[in-house]
Amino acid sequence: MLHTIAIFTTLGERLASFGEDETTARIIEDAVAENGWFTRRDILQAVEAIRSEMLTEGYLTAWLSRYKPTHTPKRVAVVMAGNIPLVGFFDLLCVIAAGHTCCVKPSSKDRVLMHYVIGLLREIEPAIRIEDYDATDHYDMAIATGGDDANAYFREHFASTRTLLRGSRHSIAILDGTESHEELRGLYTDITSYSGLGCRSVSMLFVPRGYTPKFESAPAHNPKLQRNVQSMRATLTIEGVEHHDCGAFVMCKGNGFSNSLAVVTLREYDDIEEVREWISDNKEVIQCVVSHSDIAFGRAQYPALTDYADGVDTMRFLLG
Repeated sequence: MLHTIAIFTTLGERLASFGEDETTARIIEDAVAENGWFTRRDILQAVEAIRSEMLTEGYLTAWLSRYKPTHTPKRVAVVMAGNIPLVGFFDLLCVIAAGHTCCVKPSSKDRVLMHYVIGLLREIEPAIRIEDYDATDHYDMAIATGGDDANAYFREHFASTRTLLRGSRHSIAILDGTESHEELRGLYTDITSYSGLGCRSVSMLFVPRGYTPKFESAPAHNPKLQRNVQSMRATLTIEGVEHHDCGAFVMCKGNGFSNSLAVVTLREYDDIEEVREWISDNKEVIQCVVSHSDIAFGRAQYPALTDYADGVDTMRFLLG
């Protein structure tokens, strides 16, 4: 366990200057070329979130003190998503920390960054248990992330394997009308980071009836998303649908999650208990909640080591 902490603490130190030298600047360029939804800013934010929240000695020590690594290492397939930069890294960290061999299948949309990080880990510890995934091999366990169609395939492909499968989820924010300028700036980041593609990207705002948050709007920093916003803005205007232009997204009143990255739902409430009841009824599709009493505004995209995807303790699964 101490060895694991040393490896990943060293990785955090290696990533501290990511993007500031010629090699990592080229890595960023290649990653953006590989996935047009990635931007330099998003990549730097993802690396910093991992480095600051997951790769410090104190955080790693406190997190791993809750678990005992296995004495019977197994081979674990990790099939990664590619919606945001390095989204599969935490699963890799969990598998290694649990004492298993991580058999990695990076997303075709995030190979550059994942291969770079794996390369650093192998430099730090050549004997680290990381292998390439092979679809023809048998695995003792598998962790996979995808939509409904992908999960149907995973269930069939890993039919005889113990699996942890994750689907699509959404994140929300609860406002009470007293939010400060700084909190709304933080919420804007929670909404717009990664072009809204992350499961922790806020896409629905619960607000007191009659209240509309006022954001300092700015155009989306991803041209692909900005084109979506412009198209949606024009469509809503032509159709006469009331909406609020926030630069990088538009807000529309409604009760459900939008199918468009360009639209954030503005859902009004009369009593905060309505909101808590709704969350309880829809907990299977909610990833995180931003509010004065939940995750702080501006921190949705900085998950801690204990903020497990879908609320399932990945380490318990691996050690189960």
